[in-house]
Amino acid sequence: MSLYAKSLIHLDAPVLPDKYDISNVTIIQTSNGTIVEDHIFLNTVAAQILSGIFVWSALLLTCHQIYTHLRSYTVPNEQRYIIRILFIVPIYAFDSWLSLLFISNDQYYVYFDSIRDCYEAFVIYNFLSLSFEYLGGESAIMTEIREKPIQSSCLYGTCCLVGRSYSIGFLRFCKQATLQFCVVKPIMAVITIILQAFGKYHDGDFNVNGGYLYITIIYNFSVSLSLYALFLFFFATSDLLRPYEPVLKFLTIKSVIFLSFWQGMILAILERCGVIPNALVIDGHKVGAGTVAAGWQNFIICIEMFFAAIALRYAFTCTVYQEKKNQVPENLPQMQSISSGLKETINPGDMVQDAIHNFSPAYQQYTQQSTQEVNHSSTNGKVATGNRSSRKSDKIMLITSDDEF
Repeated sequence: MSLYAKSLIHLDAPVLPDKYDISNVTIIQTSNGTIVEDHIFLNTVAAQILSGIFVWSALLLTCHQIYTHLRSYTVPNEQRYIIRILFIVPIYAFDSWLSLLFISNDQYYVYFDSIRDCYEAFVIYNFLSLSFEYLGGESAIMTEIREKPIQSSCLYGTCCLVGRSYSIGFLRFCKQATLQFCVVKPIMAVITIILQAFGKYHDGDFNVNGGYLYITIIYNFSVSLSLYALFLFFFATSDLLRPYEPVLKFLTIKSVIFLSFWQGMILAILERCGVIPNALVIDGHKVGAGTVAAGWQNFIICIEMFFAAIALRYAFTCTVYQEKKNQVPENLPQMQSISSGLKETINPGDMVQDAIHNFSPAYQQYTQQSTQEVNHSSTNGKVATGNRSSRKSDKIMLITSDDEF
């Protein structure tokens, strides 16, 4: 690499000439290196209003859907995960809108986006857990797939598993792969904030002396492992999950999480290549490299979340739970039932319990069976409602399993 090319990689915001009074102006650096006073669409009132319309429309659609699920909170073990998944729209949309509103301070968007990125890992875990609940839990799944040979498929990445059969170790791997992403992503978010504070992190900067390259590599490995586990699970249980339309649910969540990541990376690279202008000053405030690319990412996400809210409305419909609610009399007043359901939804205790069960060596050869499964068999398939029954469904039984993966 020539010295000239190397200097381009290390180039940050250059020193502005004395003739520039940067108060309340926007200064950008063009692709040929020229510094000019100009404006960008992202910090205009039009951009803020347009993105705000899409954001608040998405919030209204999703919050109404969450409220509908809470009103018909008849199957807590499933709806708990559905509501958590639905919260991705308000968090993504409002977070991105705030980042856009404060675009002139390049520190704020890193903090806002870190919150958004941490929640996406939580959504992947909840989606896999929801699939487990659809099929009745670990014990029910093992009853269906135990000892069945794993088919070889290059598409699903099972070529290296020829000759093996499904076991409790297979389910354990799927859960562990998604749970590790829930740990890695927050750690990477904290490291990103620290590096940003010391000027060592810039979006799209693949310089080996910066943090973006290494964080991107670690993130891609972690998210790829998590995605691979999801593919393996659906490959093993596709026939069992078919009544629950898993493809629509999976594609919707994948589009929100994975496509948004690659979208942000492409925008950051385009800014580094000069296709997107690099802003040095926005509204009189000096900003760092990658701010404009992150701004366009947040603006696009604001619009995309409106369509994501519509897709999630069809993917996680509340109709079946409303029908079950009409079959069983109310046990609690409406508002008390809603608040109890919301409290149970935001309680991460089940995730902590699941992490202990899947990573502790003492539980490696046990499958979980919820008391709700036992209640189903003793009540002729009727689903109990109300907060009291939801507490019972949180208890689990451990069943010995001697097979290994």
